[in-house]
Amino acid sequence: MKSHKIIALAFVGIGIMYSCKSTDSEEGKDKVESTNQLEISDEKLKNDTSENKRIVLKSDSLSSKKMDSSKSVQTDQKLSRTWNTLVDIRSVNSNIYVDLKYASSDNFMKMVLYDTIRRAYLQKDVAARLGKCQEYLSTLNKDYHLLVYDGVRPVSVQWKMWRALDSIPVKQRVNFVSNPANGSIHNYGAAVDLTICDGKGKPLDMGAAYDDVRKIAYPKYESQFLNTGELTEEQVANRKMLRKVMTSQNFRNIQTEWWHFNACSRNEAKAKYVQLK
Repeated sequence: MKSHKIIALAFVGIGIMYSCKSTDSEEGKDKVESTNQLEISDEKLKNDTSENKRIVLKSDSLSSKKMDSSKSVQTDQKLSRTWNTLVDIRSVNSNIYVDLKYASSDNFMKMVLYDTIRRAYLQKDVAARLGKCQEYLSTLNKDYHLLVYDGVRPVSVQWKMWRALDSIPVKQRVNFVSNPANGSIHNYGAAVDLTICDGKGKPLDMGAAYDDVRKIAYPKYESQFLNTGELTEEQVANRKMLRKVMTSQNFRNIQTEWWHFNACSRNEAKAKYVQLK
C-alpha cells in the first residue's frame, strides 16, 4: 500500500515538474517572439518611415473629410443640446421657408458668417409665436409663406458685422447693426429677419432689398418715398401685410429695417434668455 502511494506521489511530482517546464518554455518562447517582433518593428520603422508618414497623412485626410461632412450636423446637434430653449423654426411650422443669408455669401458682407449653423433657430416661445404668424398669413393667402433670413445670431458674428461698418459713425451704425457691447436681441434668439414669399420661394417686392442701408428701407419714411414715386403702392402694401402678420403675435418692427422684428425688448431678452456667444 505504501509503495503504491510513493509511486503515485512520484507521478504527481513529475507532472508538476513537466507543467512548470512547459510553462517556462512557453513564456520564454513568447519573450523571444516578442523581442523578435520589436526588432522587426524597429527595423521596419527605420526603413519605411516615409511610407508610414504617407499612411498617417492619408488617414488624417480621410478623417478630416468625414469631420467636414458632418460638421454642420454635429454643431447643430450640439447647439440644440446646449441650448434646450432654442428650436429649429421649421420644426414648429414647416410652411415657414428659410434662406439663411449669413450661412452663404449672399449678404452685405459678401462672405459666409455662419460656417457651423445651417438652420434658423429661435427661442421656443418665440418660434411658437412665429408659427402662429404663418398660420395667420395662410388665411390671407394660402400660397404665401414667411421667408426667414436670420434668427439667432452669435455674438462673435455681431462683432464682425459691427467692425465691417466702422466707416459709419456709431450713432448711425446702430441703425443697421446693434452694438455687440450692448447685445443684439438676435444674440438671444428673440429677433427675426424675414419677408413674405410665394409657394416657389420668390420674395414679394418690398421696394428695398434685405440689409439695404438706404433710407428707402426705413418703414418710417415709406410715405415720403411713396409720394416721390420711389416706392410703389404695391411695395408699401407688401410691407404693411408683413407688419400685419407679425404684429398679430406682438412682434415689433424697428423703424430702420422693414425686415426686422423683435419678440421683446432687449432688457426682457436679457432677463429671459442666454446669449449665443
